[in-house]
Amino acid sequence: MNSVLRQTDQIRPVAARIGSDEEAIATARRLAAQFAARAAERDADRILPFTELDLLAQSGLLAITVPAQYGGLDVSNAVLAEITAILSEADGSIGQIPQNHFYILEALRTDGSEEQQRYFFGRVLAGDRFGNALSERGTKTVGHYNTRITRDGPGYRINGRKFYSTGVLFADWITIFALDPEDRLTMAFVPKGTEGVEIVDDWDGFGQRTTGSGTTILDNVYVSADSVVFHHKGFERPTTIGSVGQIVHAGVDLGIARAAFAETLEFVRTKSRPWMDSGLDRASDDPLTIAKVGQIAIRLEAATALVERAGHKVDAAQVETTEEKVIAATLAVAAAKVLTTEVAIEAANTLFELAGTSSVQTGLNLDRHWRNARTHTLHDPVRWKYHVVGNYHLNGVTPPKNGAL
Repeated sequence: MNSVLRQTDQIRPVAARIGSDEEAIATARRLAAQFAARAAERDADRILPFTELDLLAQSGLLAITVPAQYGGLDVSNAVLAEITAILSEADGSIGQIPQNHFYILEALRTDGSEEQQRYFFGRVLAGDRFGNALSERGTKTVGHYNTRITRDGPGYRINGRKFYSTGVLFADWITIFALDPEDRLTMAFVPKGTEGVEIVDDWDGFGQRTTGSGTTILDNVYVSADSVVFHHKGFERPTTIGSVGQIVHAGVDLGIARAAFAETLEFVRTKSRPWMDSGLDRASDDPLTIAKVGQIAIRLEAATALVERAGHKVDAAQVETTEEKVIAATLAVAAAKVLTTEVAIEAANTLFELAGTSSVQTGLNLDRHWRNARTHTLHDPVRWKYHVVGNYHLNGVTPPKNGAL
């Protein structure tokens, strides 16, 4: 399907204001219960969650990282990650969609001007959503870009083609990442429906099927100068931009793992048969099954604790943004991302191992958890996180400054 699927200039309610961490968690749980009800159906039939994203925006959850001086709650990153996990347990795609939104807010907090922060944080508090036009196909690496931004009178023009544009279909603002003539990375905000922007719903991944992560075509798109942030500055000094983006990814994987684990418990208790040589009447009494369930439960507990600890280290680095604190946050988030990646895949595999052959029936759609885990964990491969952490401890090499750490 081509083109923008929906206009965003409609009249809609102003978003609620969330007043505490506890209220934010409670709101996420309430929404998650609603989102979970049709998650399997949305995945099976690729029903895009427009209604669900409207509810998410109106709830006020998408504004919880807005700094307090601009009227926001400025929650702990541990709370942000847990809210992401709660939503992702209900529906992995819905949990992932706001990841770039929160990354963009952190980049704006780090490098936006006072005027940009006041305006865009205000829009988020009102319920606006940001989607990303960042990654491209056909470049040398994921960190290279062909999209260009050039001066045009008082503003700029942008030309290029993006893929993996997660959130753009559901967004009010398209945040375009492009290189200027000096090859410096910029971040430009353009309203949905801007002339020259074409959104193509062509995401066909076997997992995370309803994130809408398709193509964004940029044909001589005009953007005003006051809507351009010089994003490269955020990687020329210690910042928490990458850590915030990565801890949200970790929250997505943690939520998918929890969902697979919950399905395992329910299926083994109610549907699985004991192995014929076990001499047992119930599959849930099999000691091998019990031990495997315990193993996943312990690793989930460890992943949850590590994500929380990493979130507090990111908090500390935001308050006092020194090289030392940013490195500590980077390493902790990398560790959390490794563990959540591994437990998501393991929990999804274990679901079928313990539930048995009947669990693979298409109508149950339990495979969505494995598909979601396998697809989402391809973000920022953990083999390089092992390398970064090991190289720091062994050789004292400072982690690279980029959005993938």
